[in-house]
Amino acid sequence: MGLFNFLTQEIAIDLGTANTLIIHNDQVVVDEPSIVAKDRTTNKIIAVGKKAMMMHEKTHDNLKTIRPLKDGVIADFDAAEGMLREMIKMVYPKKPLFPPSWKMVICIPSSITEVEKRAVRDSAEQAGAKEVYMIHEPMAAALGIGIDVEEPTGNMIIDIGGGTTGISVISLGGIVCDQSVRIAGDEFTQDIIEAMRKYHSLNIGERTAEQIKIHVGAAIKDLENPPDDIFVNGRDLVTGIPKQIQVSYEEIAEALDKSIFKIEEAILKALEKTKPELAADIYRRGLYLTGGGALLRGLDRRIAQKIQLPVHIAEDPLRAVVRGTGMSLKNINRFSFLMK
Repeated sequence: MGLFNFLTQEIAIDLGTANTLIIHNDQVVVDEPSIVAKDRTTNKIIAVGKKAMMMHEKTHDNLKTIRPLKDGVIADFDAAEGMLREMIKMVYPKKPLFPPSWKMVICIPSSITEVEKRAVRDSAEQAGAKEVYMIHEPMAAALGIGIDVEEPTGNMIIDIGGGTTGISVISLGGIVCDQSVRIAGDEFTQDIIEAMRKYHSLNIGERTAEQIKIHVGAAIKDLENPPDDIFVNGRDLVTGIPKQIQVSYEEIAEALDKSIFKIEEAILKALEKTKPELAADIYRRGLYLTGGGALLRGLDRRIAQKIQLPVHIAEDPLRAVVRGTGMSLKNINRFSFLMK
């Protein structure tokens, strides 16, 4: 039995549209962007994660960068399998004498179809998994922020990821109401690219837009602690010459307004569908924001003003889902009813 335990290692994976995180022995050992760089001629993977992100939008004809996940699900099976395989290797930077068998728990969007679920399972098995379990993201997020998912109390979790925003009401270890919109971090990035083009005649790439979002991204124009303006470099659409402009957080708040409005509408729709007793619990407890989008400055205030309920941002919202996935792995017998 000791030998068997030695050869079987357990990992929890948050396979996200923007980032992939892996927990091993209660530690986040991998936190990398979900992207791969491939050689077009040999179809071999050259780099994954941060190294591939450094190459993104800077490649020549023989290289291409691929983001294998779109809207929270696998869009490119081969690239996803290769990325997962390479990221699992990062768990043990030094190659072990006996390659372990992997027991994995992977979190999946609650709106996922059976075909998409099969793609996740197949990718994990191709990457070396002997046992694959799946848990829905809202449940993982709830576990990660310390909610007792088994109690008969309604909790609303809003997980704003890279590709989708999942709005779920959970109670008694199940998802009672589920609303998903394909508006999240990637859509915010596109909004920023469009705003730079429209108002400054400046052409910028995804990486630059992502940096703008991180440094001056905001959901409202009256922040208590506003960030300093950021200098942005790009190509002038009129002259074709590289130029630099200064961008403020108010400008980005305006650019993101429509997308955030759609998320607010989805939250209201989910609340309309919620049973009265669960709605009473949500009124008392408020809403919980998780995912990278929860880091957008002033988003909690804006949502709270719109729906007149308290909004709580999870501690370290980027890692809430993977922490919960890790907890479900550690207590797999207790949380077996959550596994798919």
